[in-house]
Amino acid sequence: MSEIKNILSKYKSIAMVGVSKDPKKTSTIVMKYMQDYGFKVYPVNPSAKGEKILGEEVYAKVTDINKNVEIVDVFRPSNEAYGIAEDAVKIGAKVLWLQLGIRDQKAKKLVEENKMEYIENKCTKMEYQKYFLKVRQAFPVLSD
Repeated sequence: MSEIKNILSKYKSIAMVGVSKDPKKTSTIVMKYMQDYGFKVYPVNPSAKGEKILGEEVYAKVTDINKNVEIVDVFRPSNEAYGIAEDAVKIGAKVLWLQLGIRDQKAKKLVEENKMEYIENKCTKMEYQKYFLKVRQAFPVLSD
């Protein structure tokens, strides 16, 4: 079994860092998709702290979430990844997942030293579709 398929099979709680209040933004589309497929998603966005995105309370940072978080899924620029990796280590997450276009070798080294898995430059939604639905598509139009 591939590492990614294993991660998405085993872990069902995601802190999604950088999710937007705008339902047309990629991060929000991905959050809704993962919710629809049974994942518990905690949105992290300091500018929307205390509000709700897709029915979930928004946290300012990963370390504010007092629930079990297994995957920290990052929709922020690569230069912010290391700080988010530090928070992921602090909360005992199992995986640091950097979305498409995001890479950070220092973050990779930190999480691997802490026995966490590291994924970079991959979309959780697209990977889920590939392994579990056998579909390869980008972002379909949102439907209710």
